[in-house]
Amino acid sequence: MIEKTKSGKVYIIGAGPGDPGLITLKAVECLRLADVVIYDNLVNEELLKYAPAHARFIYAGKKGGDHTLSQDKINELLVKEGLDGNIVARLKGGDPFIFGRGGEEAEVLAAEGVPFEVIPGVTSAIAVPAYAGIPLTHRGLTSTVAFITGHEDPTKDKSDIDWQALVGIGTLVFLMGVKNLGQITEALMSRGKLPDTPAALIRRGTTPRQQVLFGTLSTIVGLAQTEHFKPPAILVVGQVVDLKDTLRWFDTKPLFGKGVVITRPERQA
Repeated sequence: MIEKTKSGKVYIIGAGPGDPGLITLKAVECLRLADVVIYDNLVNEELLKYAPAHARFIYAGKKGGDHTLSQDKINELLVKEGLDGNIVARLKGGDPFIFGRGGEEAEVLAAEGVPFEVIPGVTSAIAVPAYAGIPLTHRGLTSTVAFITGHEDPTKDKSDIDWQALVGIGTLVFLMGVKNLGQITEALMSRGKLPDTPAALIRRGTTPRQQVLFGTLSTIVGLAQTEHFKPPAILVVGQVVDLKDTLRWFDTKPLFGKGVVITRPERQA
């Protein structure tokens, strides 16, 4: 049970990967207390229904190079609303502490003396491959997995990523990797990752608009270009990708990608 408080507080909430059914119970509890909801681009707007009628909604999404609010402005807004005595639900896609800048926002709140809690979410790094039939670890195939940002250009002079070390990891999951897809695959192959290593590119995962491309490290770039594949998408590299032939379950449903209309007499509407 979330304790109600009259003083301001910020809940940094992981909203999950897209499927609204993957929101956590604790996240819903926090949303129901909110005076203000500040939400990002990848948050499913169906989740906003859990906020009370009096809540104010502030969109703070970032898409490509287009930022509705800069990160500094978001930080300022969180501090202001918290110090004004409001309960703030800061909704972030996936998990706020996995490439979500949730840690940065929490640091600012701590420095300014604003009470906060972090509500972990179901990260797209795990859920999206699962919805494509790809387990990230599997006995006999791999017991190691790494999550890597795809935003960083592997060709830049100083990289925060040890690309040579990644070659020895069984499963690699790159978030936001479409823009630098060619550089990522080349960086791995040039350091010894086999060109025929299975690879999958998953767009809008866990939603009815999910799209998946299956190929190899050497072919996935060409496939993405042919299909005009656009962000947001996740790249998965590793032998576990081949399990999709047996384990695909979500996009093989009879009604996948189709809208359902329920008709009823007017008196029952």
